[in-house]
Amino acid sequence: MAKNKPEKEKKEKLIHYANGPSLEEINGTVEVPKGKGFWKTLLAYSGPGALVAVGYMDPGNWSTSITGGQNFQYLLMSVILMSSLIAMLLQYMAAKLGIVTQMDLAQMIRTRTSKALGIILWIMTELAIMATDIAEVIGAAIALYLLFDIPLIIAVFITVLDVMLLLLLTKIGFRKIEALVVALILVIFVVFAYQVALSDPDWGGVVKGLVPTTKTFADTPHIGGQTPLTGALGIIGATVMPHNLYLHSAISQTRIVDHNDEEDVARTVRFTMWDSNIQLTMAFFVNALLLIVGVAVFKNGGVKDPSFFGLYDALSNPDILSNDILKTVARSGVLSTLFAVALLASGQNSTITGTLTGQVIMEGFIHLKMPIWLRRLVTRLLSVVPVIIAVMMTSHQSEIQQHEALNTLMNNSQVFLAFALPFSMLPLLMFTDSKYEMHDRFKNSTIVKILGWISVIGLTYLNMIGLPGQFEGFMGDGASQSELALADTLAYIAIALVLALLAWVIWDLRRSNQRYVQAEAEQKAKQ
Repeated sequence: MAKNKPEKEKKEKLIHYANGPSLEEINGTVEVPKGKGFWKTLLAYSGPGALVAVGYMDPGNWSTSITGGQNFQYLLMSVILMSSLIAMLLQYMAAKLGIVTQMDLAQMIRTRTSKALGIILWIMTELAIMATDIAEVIGAAIALYLLFDIPLIIAVFITVLDVMLLLLLTKIGFRKIEALVVALILVIFVVFAYQVALSDPDWGGVVKGLVPTTKTFADTPHIGGQTPLTGALGIIGATVMPHNLYLHSAISQTRIVDHNDEEDVARTVRFTMWDSNIQLTMAFFVNALLLIVGVAVFKNGGVKDPSFFGLYDALSNPDILSNDILKTVARSGVLSTLFAVALLASGQNSTITGTLTGQVIMEGFIHLKMPIWLRRLVTRLLSVVPVIIAVMMTSHQSEIQQHEALNTLMNNSQVFLAFALPFSMLPLLMFTDSKYEMHDRFKNSTIVKILGWISVIGLTYLNMIGLPGQFEGFMGDGASQSELALADTLAYIAIALVLALLAWVIWDLRRSNQRYVQAEAEQKAKQ
């Protein structure tokens, strides 16, 4: 009995050491049928892709897509398509990494890098999750304010209570969580599909916009404070997020797999890819619908305020809507109410996936584990602080200034995503390119490798060139030339630090790979 006592005490601690399987409570818990048809098998594997797709249609995507459509019509539709295709590639690699190695991306990075680098990457990833959570807090609080007229400061505190939802969800099983997420995604899709159907868009223009041109990334014209380039950067920055790669590498391991049977592993990889691509296709349609809303629902230049408040008001203002049908429906308040409902659904979806990701990152990087409700409570409270400060600082100002402050906070919080994204993409690509991690059968094919490097280098470049503009945003609308110059200088210093840190990551991972090569050579020599 005495032998088991320390173990029991350890289990009773809220925060304790953990170095087991990724998301141990749900790892390998979902059975999948053997010898069934394609569709039955796909249904059994479907679910993790939906949790990942949530990150590609969270509140941070909404204003960028709608504003991009309002300013440049269907020009940026090709950016949404390219972002979605890159997402499919990256998520495929993340899922494959988890299935084949039985380790998530955080565990792999921590195992293959030095302790100092691992801690730095953990801190950066936590900041990125917090930045994402700020957007969720703002989106959910605004939805509560719009739907129920709850004062913003109280609505922000109410968002903390979503920890109770998570407590409930952890009791009902992972498959039911997946089903709930899919249902909420369908709510978002139906809302915007309904609005687009009423607007009768130019479908020829939509299809034409799917093909990128030289105008897509041009720095002229300037419309509504945007250029096509800044609009494209905003869509890319809001679409491809680092936490999704960590999440997918973990939840792809929820299905039961016989790792002694290579064919079973290959089957799991194949059906997981199908699940991911189908769900990310849905995310593409949602983001495309958001852009079409910006083009077709409103009159050209009608939306002056791209914040959630402004979009809600615009959908209830018949004067700026594009046709008589929309005007009639808008007068009833249906359009604006549906928008707020979709916003709340999006925020709750992101709550579920954000909490799971936080748990993956904490356990993988620093081997600490806490109950999922406590992890959510800590993350949410940290994210709530800047939102409360923004609300309180503008409480004596006009309602418009309060709205602008929240919108600015949400946009500026996304700067950490630009920092963190390369540090998840680059290790992911190097791990899945390596035969020592993935074996010959599952390492990236030549075409995947080429497309992967193009995607990683391209996204890193676009995120870095967007940093000066993001830093300038911290200075406010009335910034002086000296303040803008300071912002640019700080941005270039940040870019230099990011590149130096990326070089460190590459060096550390290559050194780790060389140890594998050396160990294999020594083993062959002994034989």
